[in-house]
Amino acid sequence: MKNVVYLNGPVQNGPFTIAERPGKAAGIRAAAALNTLLEAGSAPHLWNTATLAGDLRHRDAPDRDTVGRQEREERAIAAKYPPGAAPAGGVLTDTAPAVAALALEMTERLLQKGVLTLTPVAVRLCTRCGHMTGTVAQACRACGHQGSRPHTRRLLVWDRPPGTPVLARDDFHAHRAKPPRHLLTIAQHVPERLILSRTRDHGISLAPLGLDGLVLDPRAGVHIAVLAAATRLGGDRPVMTITENAAANVAVYGAPFRRHNGTRLRYALHGRIPYDDAASFQRLCEVHRVSPAQRELFLSWFLPVSSLHLRAGVTAAQLPALLKFWRRAYLARLDASGSDGLAELRRRVAAGDMRWVMDARTLSRAIPENLPVDGFTEEPEGAT
Repeated sequence: MKNVVYLNGPVQNGPFTIAERPGKAAGIRAAAALNTLLEAGSAPHLWNTATLAGDLRHRDAPDRDTVGRQEREERAIAAKYPPGAAPAGGVLTDTAPAVAALALEMTERLLQKGVLTLTPVAVRLCTRCGHMTGTVAQACRACGHQGSRPHTRRLLVWDRPPGTPVLARDDFHAHRAKPPRHLLTIAQHVPERLILSRTRDHGISLAPLGLDGLVLDPRAGVHIAVLAAATRLGGDRPVMTITENAAANVAVYGAPFRRHNGTRLRYALHGRIPYDDAASFQRLCEVHRVSPAQRELFLSWFLPVSSLHLRAGVTAAQLPALLKFWRRAYLARLDASGSDGLAELRRRVAAGDMRWVMDARTLSRAIPENLPVDGFTEEPEGAT
């Protein structure tokens, strides 16, 4: 039987902490909860560091001459976790050596097969900073300059044969869920030529392929990071937790990189979670006599898991009903270790059937005894 493992879509490594923006950890926490139910081990937290925004932050930093680009990313990731804390599965970035090696291996194989090519393409370069702005004249996203000049250079290109789909219903790991029609519609209007190399200060260098100064498009790189993490865990059916908006941005560019050596990556869409109004939620907990431990489990475990079922997003108006439902399931928790009910739950999780989240009896079997230690929060009181 093939092994399903859930992994978060790499989170862009911006200047924030999880305490400030807990929604950024929703995919990480959802993946961890499902892997625990599957006994799949602790997955690494995946981070997207090859970003233009990261390049700009580094260029503008007063210590840029003493702190390197890679070190700045590492520091920013470390700041996401409390001092001395770290995720059990570690962290993995989209530019880590294992990811870069896999990316080059996959790209070289796709070049040998003729799926990808190194093709001269007419592009525009910023006349101020040299950034490749695209194939048409537009303002430079790296420096804001309006001027550009024509230039022809070899790029990594994916020219799809007419009619070749870039996204299909079976690319989503969602048993008996409605297909994401909006994403599938977007995919139908993608140009037949996609350029998979970019100018960045940080990323997976394509110099070994003769493309000096270029990196692999980060939207492809995040998929390879998921495959690399799955290999580490021994999973050959990796599932990337991702919001619909993020999938709309990256899925098309990852299409050539979803399969490798018998492994196939699929997506598990999850909705956004309204963490913004903490004061109102605290009052809601007081009204429903929700203990601090129950509150933290609701926020850090149940909401991320339920967002995989409520893929359109959880609204603030839904929170009172969800909290009442959660508390009822929490108080009815069953010791179902080794039971047929737990085995059935695991089958549903492995199949991507998330309807169990809204079944109180099934949910009560899944709720952990204590708040999972995910590295973002201090260990619960009394934990060892």
